[in-house]
Amino acid sequence: MEWLWPGFLLLLGIIPLLMAVYIWILRRRRRFAVRYSSLSLVRAALPQPSRWRRHIPFGLFLVGLASLVIAASRPVAVMEIPTTKTVIMLAMDISHSMCATDIPPNRLRAAEQAALSFIRSQSDKAQIGIVVFAGFANLIQPPTEDQTLQEEAITGLTTARRTAVGSGLLQSLDAIADVDDSVAPMSYGTEPGIEAAPMPDGGFVPHIIVLLTDGASNTGPDPLDAAQQAAVRGVRVYTIGFGTAQGGPFGDCGRRFGQESFFGGGWGSGGAGSRRGGRGRCASPDRSFTRSWPACGTRCPARSSCAARPR
Repeated sequence: MEWLWPGFLLLLGIIPLLMAVYIWILRRRRRFAVRYSSLSLVRAALPQPSRWRRHIPFGLFLVGLASLVIAASRPVAVMEIPTTKTVIMLAMDISHSMCATDIPPNRLRAAEQAALSFIRSQSDKAQIGIVVFAGFANLIQPPTEDQTLQEEAITGLTTARRTAVGSGLLQSLDAIADVDDSVAPMSYGTEPGIEAAPMPDGGFVPHIIVLLTDGASNTGPDPLDAAQQAAVRGVRVYTIGFGTAQGGPFGDCGRRFGQESFFGGGWGSGGAGSRRGGRGRCASPDRSFTRSWPACGTRCPARSSCAARPR
């Protein structure tokens, strides 16, 4: 155990001084008791109190004071959690505003490099999953220990309109629930789902969500409500922001984010675009149907398999 503020422990020296003062007061009362000898008959008629009971309030006061000093010293302990039981979800913003160049070369490239650096710094047994979100969220890589799959998922993203931060958090919670039965999954629409039992104060599960985004949410569930759902389940959320207060011009995120993007670029925080391009269409693998494709984390036609539920 360690102490964040060990200097406060010096205040424990007050307790012996208080005990000395208390004993001095008791002895002083005995010294002057003879002045009231005429009250002996009254004292004899009263019930005799316990010899130690009268000292209980003062003893409790000292215990409370010592507890307060120890708490103010901030004791901490390091606990080891097996990495094989820990799931780390990376929730990445792929809205058009991530192409802003106020963070060189642009916000999306910086987010990719940060995510790749994080993955490579983890052990081979770390289970990491990846969720991307723009207009809605999509799980593009379930939790896995294969770093090759994790890196391929991050380097194969495309951008889209709008920013649904809440959807990204809820999708991440569902991915964790698929791995750990103790974490209740989310319920959608008329599905009954499973009601999450609140964690005790200070309690948490070993899983975490790392949110990488550049702006405010402008569609989907309220991020604060989604964060509350994570807190109820004991899942910690860490946020990493990309961008500057002044913002920056909308740049080209590279070939796969330029002409091949299914939605044109735009300005504004949270991925709200001011100029639009054409909508793309994707065909199913067997060409049995075609449809307009909304925001998704992979490119067409491979993303025809990405007809995930909008969350």
